[in-house]
Amino acid sequence: METEKIDLITQISLDINEVKDLDILLERILTRVRKFFNADAGSIYLKQADKLKFSHTQNDTLHKRLGPNEKLIYSTFFIPINNRSIAGYVAKNCQIVNISDAYKINGSEPYTFDSDYDSISDYRTHSILTVPMINQRGDVLGVMQIINAQNSQRNIIPFSRSDESLINNFATSAALAVERAQMTRNIIMRMISMAELRDPSETGAHVNRVAAYSVELYETWARKKDVPVYQIERQRDILRMAAMLHDVGKVAISDLILKKPGQLLPHEFDIMKSHTYIGARLFKNAQSEFDDMAAEVALSHHEKWDGTGYPGHMDPISGKSVSGFEGPHGKPLPKKGEEIPLFGRIVAVADVYDALCSRRSYKDPWDDGRIVEEMHRCSGNHFDPEVIDAFFSCLDVLKSIAERYPDDKN
Repeated sequence: METEKIDLITQISLDINEVKDLDILLERILTRVRKFFNADAGSIYLKQADKLKFSHTQNDTLHKRLGPNEKLIYSTFFIPINNRSIAGYVAKNCQIVNISDAYKINGSEPYTFDSDYDSISDYRTHSILTVPMINQRGDVLGVMQIINAQNSQRNIIPFSRSDESLINNFATSAALAVERAQMTRNIIMRMISMAELRDPSETGAHVNRVAAYSVELYETWARKKDVPVYQIERQRDILRMAAMLHDVGKVAISDLILKKPGQLLPHEFDIMKSHTYIGARLFKNAQSEFDDMAAEVALSHHEKWDGTGYPGHMDPISGKSVSGFEGPHGKPLPKKGEEIPLFGRIVAVADVYDALCSRRSYKDPWDDGRIVEEMHRCSGNHFDPEVIDAFFSCLDVLKSIAERYPDDKN
């Protein structure tokens, strides 16, 4: 039986190593580890400097209380790496902690259980198994915690001694995947930092929000379309990264245009529009699905459903019309409706929604009522009506994403 379990952990490790995006990876890790140990809930904390960031959580009991298309909403927070909390103790001492009952921890232990979450959510934490995620150099990357083991009758039971060794094997594989995903995220954020030097609105918070909105919009749209789950999972992973780079082409646009306080002149706006195909051009030697999607999103996220967007049927390499789609004076004919790639249509909604919610040098954030009115108004002209339908179905989740990635107040 133990051999079979180890083989299953190996299969799960191969599965999580296929995921490239950090946020999607954390979700996949927690889903797989909870299923393996039949745990009702769980969380992952990632180390940032001398603290742990509460980065992802799942809870089946609380999820069952939600309505259709609703998701568990949570906020991120930080806890110090010290002996006072269970996760902090595990990170500091690199030890597994197995607790049978969170409310009956031996008084000789340095850590205590924080029951605030249970009180707020009307939940009861019993068994807790917490393990450090350590890379090959011995560095702690974070902490994985699963809660309330269940037997076949769904009664809550303690985690066993054998569970400790098994989750340690799982945590080792998870750490490798997390480290790789963090490296990928860092590369993407460096590219975004280059764009931010030119356009102050292209912040890390902005691109994280747009990416998270896009994933939520796609998943909601795809479930309404009965897209197979395996396909949704695969596309979410790639879309999360591609959407972060939607405006990467702005690195080639002059500061004089990007930072101009007034309205752009027609020739200046033409230059601004070129960031779409310049961004797509960065992925011209496509070697993966990510390259293809990143190019698609960069090129088409300013297209409009009614054909009034840009750049239309443009070849990103030549910067000219695609053969057979030349309009007057050789300009590209517009793209409209489903001629616009799906992920471009989705990121268009995510990008505009974030702009409306955010403070800019020229405007204050719009209130919820005004945003809702505007998104309704733009359905069928600016935006794909089906994507807007998905937008309103998951609006509460989108609002929680905005809280998770706040703008820097400095």
